[in-house]
Amino acid sequence: MFWAPVRRCLAITLFASTLLCLVKSQSQTAPPALSTNTQSTQADPLQRPLSTKKQKDAQKLVKKEAHESFGQRWLDQDVIYIITPEERAAFKQLSNDEEREQFIESFWQRRDPTPDTVENEYKEEHYRRIAYANEHFASGIPGWKTDRGRIYIIHGAPDEIEASPSGGTYNRTPQEGGGTTPTFPFERWRYRHLDDVGEEVVLEFVDTCMCGDYHMTMDPTEKDALAHTPMGQPLRGMPFMNGYQKFEAMETLVGATKPPQVRFKDLEDVVTHKIFLNSVPIDVLTNFVRITDDAVLVPIAVQVKNSDITFNNTNGVERGTLHVFGRFSTLSGHVVQSFEDTVQVDVPHDLLPKLAGKPSLYGKSVTLMPGHYRLDIAVKDVNSDRATTWSHSITVPQFRNDQLATSSLIIADRMERVPMSDIGTGSFVIGDMLVRPRIPSPEDQPVHFKHDQKISFWMQVYNLSTDEKNHRPSAKIHYVVSPVGGTSVIQNTQSSADLGLTGDQATLQKTLPAGDLKPGTYELRIRVDDLISGQSVEPWQAFVID
Repeated sequence: MFWAPVRRCLAITLFASTLLCLVKSQSQTAPPALSTNTQSTQADPLQRPLSTKKQKDAQKLVKKEAHESFGQRWLDQDVIYIITPEERAAFKQLSNDEEREQFIESFWQRRDPTPDTVENEYKEEHYRRIAYANEHFASGIPGWKTDRGRIYIIHGAPDEIEASPSGGTYNRTPQEGGGTTPTFPFERWRYRHLDDVGEEVVLEFVDTCMCGDYHMTMDPTEKDALAHTPMGQPLRGMPFMNGYQKFEAMETLVGATKPPQVRFKDLEDVVTHKIFLNSVPIDVLTNFVRITDDAVLVPIAVQVKNSDITFNNTNGVERGTLHVFGRFSTLSGHVVQSFEDTVQVDVPHDLLPKLAGKPSLYGKSVTLMPGHYRLDIAVKDVNSDRATTWSHSITVPQFRNDQLATSSLIIADRMERVPMSDIGTGSFVIGDMLVRPRIPSPEDQPVHFKHDQKISFWMQVYNLSTDEKNHRPSAKIHYVVSPVGGTSVIQNTQSSADLGLTGDQATLQKTLPAGDLKPGTYELRIRVDDLISGQSVEPWQAFVID
């Protein structure tokens, strides 16, 4: 047994030596070399050496495949959820590595909230989210491929998570029919605001396989383990969404999963790169209205004089078009919210000279948490291609529960109740009222009213103390209008009982005819005295009667 392998090795060695000797003897007696053409036809194509040109071509091919593989990974993995369809189509048209690298660099630069610094916070946060998703949401597939991973990568962490990782007993909401039922594991993610989706967005994920694979659903009954019988028929008495609710849920689902888009790229560049083209003067006003303890409505009004808008005549109607882009960011540069709209101003041709000196207004309301922000706004006159920017620091107030406080005191030139269908929506709508503010120009000056106009004001009062017995507030509200440095010309006092207040919040709104006042500068002061807590507030605003 020991000698068998040795004998095999000796036999192989002897065969190789014999073969080598045979080759040498043949080479010594071989005829002269054949011509190049004959030799190339008889040589093995796989063994034939490549020319210098073909070697370079092969190297280029290898590099191209490597670069295309890298670009495809970047496209289909790294930025699959945040790249826009237009950007994806443009990237696919690129033909070389240099173009791809330039595109990728430009892609991140367009999203960099602080382009003047070395760091790109958006890019860093994006890859941090991918790493977090892979660590926390993997379920047989990488975490970034899951529904929860996708939403987390696009929108970040939700403001609230309701988790039921083991299922168990669930109390149905009244909209779901009430009662209790066993459920599959599920999670509800709530976002206070999602751009292009809405306010108070709730997304639900259900693990119907009990395997950790949570998928997003627009059907609120999917988590219900008894929602369907074994035959697939709905459980008797189980409510299901009507067509409108299904459409609304699908709209939310689509909006939450699409990549963030910026329609006015040129205006975004103006804001990002701080290019100030002072061709279209604008005035901006921000106000603050409490929604909850940690959410504040911020109505924004942008004013442009009609004389600064370029109008085009179409069938006797003069039309001006403005693009408006706005962005809220933290003081560290993190973008919190952005908005963009197209504003059209239509004026009959004959009336344009009369309206040239009057302004046009654009209104937008966003929801923010209390804190310090930077607001950047860019406005472009489409017909002339002129643009301008406005930047300002904004402090969103914290409305504490134990402190008497008020919203901004808004002086308006138009105030009226809106139809039920328009409550909470549209420009300058706060709750059930349309409150169009009069914007000062410049911003540190009082607003102006003509003698034939009406002056309206709107304000909310928060955290009125209530009586322990009847649970009603007890307060006095004093309204005073007086010339600057003079005695009051209008006074009025109301009690909380006069206003029929029953809770800790009150909305104050009044309209005065400007004709009752002589030309001059006035102060409007509203003093609120809480007779239970002893606290008082006295906001005021100045205005001018021309």
